[in-house]
Amino acid sequence: MSKHSQEESLQEQTTANAVPEVAETTATEESVDNVDEADKTDEPTETADETSEAAEPAKPKRGIQWARVFAFGVLPAVALLLAMAAGYLKWMDNSVRDSDRARVESMQAATDSTIALLSYKPETVEQQLGAARDLLTGDFRDSYTSLTNDVVIPGAKQKQISAVATVPKAASVSANPNHAVVLVFVNQTVIVGQSAPTDTASSVRVTLDKIGDRWLIANFDPV
Repeated sequence: MSKHSQEESLQEQTTANAVPEVAETTATEESVDNVDEADKTDEPTETADETSEAAEPAKPKRGIQWARVFAFGVLPAVALLLAMAAGYLKWMDNSVRDSDRARVESMQAATDSTIALLSYKPETVEQQLGAARDLLTGDFRDSYTSLTNDVVIPGAKQKQISAVATVPKAASVSANPNHAVVLVFVNQTVIVGQSAPTDTASSVRVTLDKIGDRWLIANFDPV
């Protein structure tokens, strides 16, 4: 074999050996590329639209929860508070009206009853003071009855005593629909027989209880 033939044979062997290596390298690169593409394909891709769509359902859910809380929790509580406030204000208004009415009525009753208790004439003393007893209640009624029957009526008849009482002023100390205290200022003129009139001024703390629809004196204390 000539030198030229040997060189050609060596070149062919080298080329033959190189071709598998190139092919193997190319196949490896293609396999790596295919694996990368597969990995990229398997990875989930989220677009802006898909993210927006995934977030949107949560908003209505939160809105429904707050609406339920507001409808079933907040509104009934507010309505209850408003009803309680309205009821309290109405009660306060009625209480104030009742107290004002009691104050006016008790002051008038204390004035009229005081005049009746301390006014009489010798010829009608028994009837006048007997009628005055109907304006009293409790223990004070009993003590007034004993005083008038034992002292005032006999003395007025025997000594011809007459008395006239007036109330220039009265002031409410306290009042509620069933109980009241009134401070009464009294002027009384007393005439004994043919003697000159005697004028006295005093003040009395009158306690009244409402019995039925009437204000009756329960205590009559000079101050």
